[in-house]
Amino acid sequence: MAALGLDWVPGSLYSAAVSAVADNFGRLRADARSLPENVQFDVYYELYRQGRLCHLGGEFCELDVFAKVLRASDKRHLLHHCFQAVMDHVSMNVPSVLASSFSRRCSYIAESGARVTEKAIQLGFVLGGFLCDAGWYGDAEKVFLSCLQLCTLQDEAVHWYRAAECCVRLLHVRNGNCRYHLGEDAVKLAQTYMSKLAKCGHVVNRAALYGELCDLLFSKSHYDEAYRWSVEAMKEITVDLPVKVVVDVLRHASKACVVKREFQKAEQLIKHAVFLARCHFGNKHPKYSDALLDYGFYLLNVDNICQSVAIYQVALDIRQTVFGGKNIHVAIAHEDLAYSSYVHQYSAGKFDVALFHAERAIDIITSILPEDHLLLASSKRVKALILEEIAIDCQNKETEGRLLQEAHDLHLSSLQLAKKAFGEFNVQTAKHYGNLGRLYQSMRKFKEAEEMHVKAIHIKEELLGQEDYEVALSVGHLASLYNYDMKQYEDAEQLYLRSIAIGKKLFGEGYSGLEYDYRGLIKLYDSVRNYHKVFEYHNILTNWNQLRDRQFAVADALEDVNTTPLATEEVVQSFLLSQRPMAEPPA
Repeated sequence: MAALGLDWVPGSLYSAAVSAVADNFGRLRADARSLPENVQFDVYYELYRQGRLCHLGGEFCELDVFAKVLRASDKRHLLHHCFQAVMDHVSMNVPSVLASSFSRRCSYIAESGARVTEKAIQLGFVLGGFLCDAGWYGDAEKVFLSCLQLCTLQDEAVHWYRAAECCVRLLHVRNGNCRYHLGEDAVKLAQTYMSKLAKCGHVVNRAALYGELCDLLFSKSHYDEAYRWSVEAMKEITVDLPVKVVVDVLRHASKACVVKREFQKAEQLIKHAVFLARCHFGNKHPKYSDALLDYGFYLLNVDNICQSVAIYQVALDIRQTVFGGKNIHVAIAHEDLAYSSYVHQYSAGKFDVALFHAERAIDIITSILPEDHLLLASSKRVKALILEEIAIDCQNKETEGRLLQEAHDLHLSSLQLAKKAFGEFNVQTAKHYGNLGRLYQSMRKFKEAEEMHVKAIHIKEELLGQEDYEVALSVGHLASLYNYDMKQYEDAEQLYLRSIAIGKKLFGEGYSGLEYDYRGLIKLYDSVRNYHKVFEYHNILTNWNQLRDRQFAVADALEDVNTTPLATEEVVQSFLLSQRPMAEPPA
């Protein structure tokens, strides 16, 4: 039997035979290619174990060979590991070679029969899916575009189904690669094919499309629309839907609920997604790590910061085990862990771990993607936030100035990337303005700081409303500027009180962000010699500390997910029944 795990089976006749073929691979290459796919894969895996990556890369670059290897579906996690090792250590760009080979093949068979065309489409879906799962989005997009051309050769229902599925896959890879404007084109085309099928009486499930559309709108910070389409996606979940699609819809819907501050709904959805992913794919599968990253996002946003750090670490460990090396999925996990670690250690002023992960994310992304890729905006932002805090605590003025200037350059770069992708009037752009405001305060450029904070508040209020968490953050930062540096105590007091009110309404009395507002008010009242208020807020802060200790004791964040949850049908029904009446989504 073929070896199924990362640990080679020692001493067996099978292992010895596989090793013998690998040892003499130069002579036995043609014979190895004639072996059953599982055995052929194990020979390639032994080449990987022996570090013979040039031989392995040469094999993977041949489309027919790699297509056969892809059929060994139970070895997919091992294939990812081998594939990434080749990409890290061999100069050949295997994903690009495979995508180009497939595109050429599609152009040759454009005039072939339906059977040949269907076989090529099936190969394209498997190859594109693998490249997408491995994070090589540009090459996966090229494969799916070639598939789409084949799908449109004949104007009949079976090809409409394929074309619609191909458009959904295109949308997914374009979302992953931040090509949002092209993602919108894929949505429209998918809707066209699905409408044609529906008019002919065919049953069409739009769960995957609506889930990806929700993710697209979430990424563009169009939170109301993202939430609306998450509801539509949930309505499309059926018992015969692939588990992967169900998990992804639950994940996307959960994130949409988080940004709409529907935390109870978000919790149920993401916990069920984690449960399903672990049960159906196992705890070492990339899909499980996807669910964990979104679980970490939920925990961070509901102020369970310690737990979010733990979950992000588990997700990173899985992705490093599966992919290793310079992989975009690993970079994203590093970035998420960097930010949660930064928030977790903010009050302690210990940022070594956060800085390591932020720099690792940037190093990986810059080695794979262009220097102006949008994915760099958030990674640079996180590193800049960390450098600013390190600079503030630095005793050496020269080092402090250097770190602040580096943070400034990173923030400006992030702002420009966001404005190019989303425009001026967007939540992401507003966040970068707010970050610059904090930095200018640290650089003692108070007027510039005020200007940035006011910009951030204006954009966030217009897009998110007066009482959103993001608004509270920016209001609190402006209050700090007025209080500590500009001596505008009356304005600062009103801003602090507004920030506190929003925080308590959204997260309760134990919200971590209240500490900074309470400390700011204590300093403010001391400055204006209102000692009665100083005493009052000292007591409030003491009570907050006690509540915080009780409310957010560190626990295993996966513990309650391990219990048997509701069935998927019950989760869906619970979510849909909880919806308030809302307008129909646009066509």
